[in-house]
Amino acid sequence: MPLLSVLIPASNEEALIEQCLASVLNSGWQKDAPFETIVISNGCRDRTAEKAISMQGLFAERGLCLQVLDRKEGGKLGALNAGDHIARAPIRVYLDADVVVSKELMSQLFEVLDTSEPRYASGTLLLAAADTWATRAYARIYAQVPFMKHGVPGAGVFAVNAAGRMRWGAFPNIISDDTFVRLSFRPEERVGVDATYSWPLVEGLGNLIRVRRRQNAGVDEIREYHPDLLRNDDKPPFPIKDKLMLAMRDPLGFAVYSGVALLVRMTADRASGWTRGR
Repeated sequence: MPLLSVLIPASNEEALIEQCLASVLNSGWQKDAPFETIVISNGCRDRTAEKAISMQGLFAERGLCLQVLDRKEGGKLGALNAGDHIARAPIRVYLDADVVVSKELMSQLFEVLDTSEPRYASGTLLLAAADTWATRAYARIYAQVPFMKHGVPGAGVFAVNAAGRMRWGAFPNIISDDTFVRLSFRPEERVGVDATYSWPLVEGLGNLIRVRRRQNAGVDEIREYHPDLLRNDDKPPFPIKDKLMLAMRDPLGFAVYSGVALLVRMTADRASGWTRGR
């Protein structure tokens, strides 16, 4: 019986799923019982499932189980629920298909979650190198906002133990699954580990605006439908003086970051459908 289940929902990720799985496969797992990995292809129109299936032999060579669910239905939340339904381990790691984990991450997550007390955990986020000037500029500021520097945001990777997973039943049909799960735990129940993972922002100004709009809509949705979770929000303040210091150090980065936020407010609407949420 595995001690840890890695669940990877994937929608049209044929270009990224093999790299993600290779990093999981190369995790430095030292426990007696192996972990299992479950890829849930949801509504894909590409070769995501086929690419994942092609790696089952490599996992088997190391005594590891890799399952691939090929769901015709789209939707990340449905994929997460389908993966949870067949996952066997008490500790669950929910991993985006575009993430590359370091060798130490799975072991460190297991160590902090191997307790009877409810716990939520994530690793240390490293932003992947961006291709476009707008994303590079945006990323420089994004990486320095207080929430990213001092919190446990869980963007791209979050994990819970058995007691923590009992905080909710099925994943609700909402935009921001990571925010929902993070706020299901009090700040003292969230643990960040030193092991890193790489996670990319979307490329280009238009995509940054689209995703930022969706992020805001996800927060609004939590506020509307799950207001009780907001008591667990410990998002640190971002004082004006700190913003001014960032603006002086990196005028272009701050202009792009704040410009995206301003354009989102000026063109606010309700996001719909699934979008890679950075």
